[in-house]
Amino acid sequence: MPSVMWGKDIADVYDTSAAGMFDPAVLDPAVDRLVELAGDGPALEFAVGTGRVALALSARGVRVHGIELSPHMVERLRAKPGADAVEVTVGDMTSTRLDQPFALVYLVWNTIMNVTSQDEQVAVFENAAVHLRPGGCFVVEVIVPQLRLLPPGEVGRVFALDPDHVGIETFDDLAGQITWSHHWTELDGRLLRHSAPYRYVWPSELDLMARLAGLRLRNRWAGWSKEPFTSASTNQVAVFENPQ
Repeated sequence: MPSVMWGKDIADVYDTSAAGMFDPAVLDPAVDRLVELAGDGPALEFAVGTGRVALALSARGVRVHGIELSPHMVERLRAKPGADAVEVTVGDMTSTRLDQPFALVYLVWNTIMNVTSQDEQVAVFENAAVHLRPGGCFVVEVIVPQLRLLPPGEVGRVFALDPDHVGIETFDDLAGQITWSHHWTELDGRLLRHSAPYRYVWPSELDLMARLAGLRLRNRWAGWSKEPFTSASTNQVAVFENPQ
């Protein structure tokens, strides 16, 4: 399967091990921007996970639907307060279709990279376009690949070195743009190890995928607060619109 799917072992500890994602300084600007882009229409989150963004967006009055590949992640979402207001379909974001148009489709926190082939990443864009009403937007939040930080002759780099978490990224297939992300996390006195492959994607490549799906770039920012995107940016929030 080209897409990485989280099993029960990851779903059970996901929110705790990734607690930084729930920091209001991280989450609130994203929700503010998505509320603005959704306007009066419903929103669809690809890879809705345990509902970090969807529940916050729903609490702001936006009607939110979600598609999620992992039933274990959905089980975690459905156990949370407010989850009954978020309709979730278990399925693949490359192909699962919902029978209604949306003002906004969004895919955040690098999750486009969980789809590990270029063809399948294009299919994500095509599926987003199918779900967008005229003038609607597809928003993608993803890092800018940091190959320039890799010393000559090295195959990996440490990207996180905290008391309770060590993260190492290895660049295993430059032609296929495949990297593996390795994590060692201390949680409740246990040391958890998890590794998964990702396919990194360049800004210009995202733009071409959008064009193939009939979308066009409206904005690209370095963050959710509309920071200007430059050659030095390490993150991007790209907004593609349906011009039909």
